[in-house]
Amino acid sequence: MNTFTNKLLGGKQGAIGLAVLAAIILVVLPLGLDPFRIGMVGKYLTYAFVAVSLVMLWGYGGILSLGQGIFFGLGGYCMAMFLKLEASDPISTKIQTTPGIPDFMDWNQITALPMMWQPFHSFTLTLLAVVLVPTLFAYIIGFAMFKRRVGGVYFAIITQAIALILSILIVGQQGYTGGVNGITDLRTLLGWDIRTDHAKYILYYINAFLLIAVILVSRYILSSKFGMLLLAMRDKEERVRFSGYDVSNFKIFIFCFAALISALGGAMFTLQVGFMSPSFIGIVPSIEMVIFAAVGGRMSLIGAVYGALLVNYGKSVFSETYPELWLYLMGGLFIAVVMFFPNGLAGIYTDLMKKFQSRKAKPLPAKVEVEAVAVVVEKTESEPIITSEPAGAKA
Repeated sequence: MNTFTNKLLGGKQGAIGLAVLAAIILVVLPLGLDPFRIGMVGKYLTYAFVAVSLVMLWGYGGILSLGQGIFFGLGGYCMAMFLKLEASDPISTKIQTTPGIPDFMDWNQITALPMMWQPFHSFTLTLLAVVLVPTLFAYIIGFAMFKRRVGGVYFAIITQAIALILSILIVGQQGYTGGVNGITDLRTLLGWDIRTDHAKYILYYINAFLLIAVILVSRYILSSKFGMLLLAMRDKEERVRFSGYDVSNFKIFIFCFAALISALGGAMFTLQVGFMSPSFIGIVPSIEMVIFAAVGGRMSLIGAVYGALLVNYGKSVFSETYPELWLYLMGGLFIAVVMFFPNGLAGIYTDLMKKFQSRKAKPLPAKVEVEAVAVVVEKTESEPIITSEPAGAKA
């Protein structure tokens, strides 16, 4: 295995873990679930993007963000704006006062498409916006905070406040954003109906392959010199700074990278579910996203995916079975994991592997050791001892 492949796969153990994950999400789940359930799992996988981003940001970078829903929502809104414009052609909206604009704009007496919506007529510009808008926004936040050495709990609270402000802003600008209802009734992507069962499977596989690609890129980054500096920065930030590195630039980069990953998840969420609303941007969803990473293991990229799947599956089961108690059950699950399994699912797996290896390397019983020594002594006495000393050398 060459150096590049080793960095990409994370060594033998990393390759095995990734292969198992790929087998589960690409083979086992699609074969065992109906289209409705596969759509739900596809939605869960979009949250896994955010969980992976938090492993990079929080687990390895030591930067706890309670506002990852910001970037998830921005990516989702960019994709939703393109889909909404495609669904709002003049023929489909001919009953409106102003045909050719989204229905919620017509309801709010807006008579022309706003300038901020114009680029989203192009699918290419939309894809660029999904990547650039959240990353640029993260750069502005990161530059303002990290250059002033704002970190720790203060940074977490500020990102939480920004998430709340952005969700309030989106709700307040109903004529431009759809308000509290969000952007709904999304039907086609470049003329392709995304609501059919066949489309759900295709989008599911696109989502899964994109998630695996994100994990591979993240592993490559963590195995590079930057990854080592990231860990050093997390544990001994002042020492890294005194070594001549600009710590703020590292923090800005990893924060922007995490925002980019979250935005990809948001865009896929919009395609998978068919709508986007401000309820995915506020404080509550951002905290839930931290729970995904904590349950899976904040130092494990693959564990974050399992954490997102497990927590969201539990959320669905609890909300269906105990609609009045499911929030308490979810909180109890998080508290139990943090108290008894601080390293999450990945930590449980690591502990089991260590126990297995320790049993495998268990020392021989005393009787067997004595017999083995006796055999060695007997063999030594029956054969001449060969040394590497030259002839005539003193013993």
